[in-house]
Amino acid sequence: MIRLLIADDEDLLRSALAALLALEDDLAVVAEATTSTEAVRLAREFRPDIAVLDLEMPPTDGLRAAEEIGAELPTRVVLVTRHARPAVLRRALSAGVRGFVPKTTPAARLAEIIRDVAAGRRYVDPDIAASALTEDDCPLSDRELQVLRAARTGASVAEIAVEVHLAQGTVRNYLSAAMSKLGAPTRHAAAHHAWQQGWI
Repeated sequence: MIRLLIADDEDLLRSALAALLALEDDLAVVAEATTSTEAVRLAREFRPDIAVLDLEMPPTDGLRAAEEIGAELPTRVVLVTRHARPAVLRRALSAGVRGFVPKTTPAARLAEIIRDVAAGRRYVDPDIAASALTEDDCPLSDRELQVLRAARTGASVAEIAVEVHLAQGTVRNYLSAAMSKLGAPTRHAAAHHAWQQGWI
């Protein structure tokens, strides 16, 4: 029996997916989570074989949860996403994620992918893999990415400065440069864009 943790902040999707996967003879849903924090906590508690995580989950995201789970447990992770960005795929693979699938994947196909991952194989959606080969490089510097990563939480310039160990004026300069390069009206919009692209 393959024991599963299902994590998605959309209740209807999570419960429907859990119900459909539970119909499979060899799959058992042992826990359900609504946030990335809860997913990590329940993974520690139930130690499932596979964690099926939504990428776009608050308060961080499914990729951060996957990294935390992978650092502590033998649980294998399958990431499910509505907006698959090639850079996110690269980060996911480097974090040890074993499966990467779009939310349009039918439940029966997801069950097959889960079995493959449980058997030690890896699965990446072919369309996502193909787009990863043609993606444009990130135009932002490492420092610009660093301040945007800190800005994504809604932190003030002063809070960002403390977190990244820079002067507030320097942080403003990096944020301004990043906003200009991305054509974003605010630092929060720039951070969201960078996150969507998988750069942070």
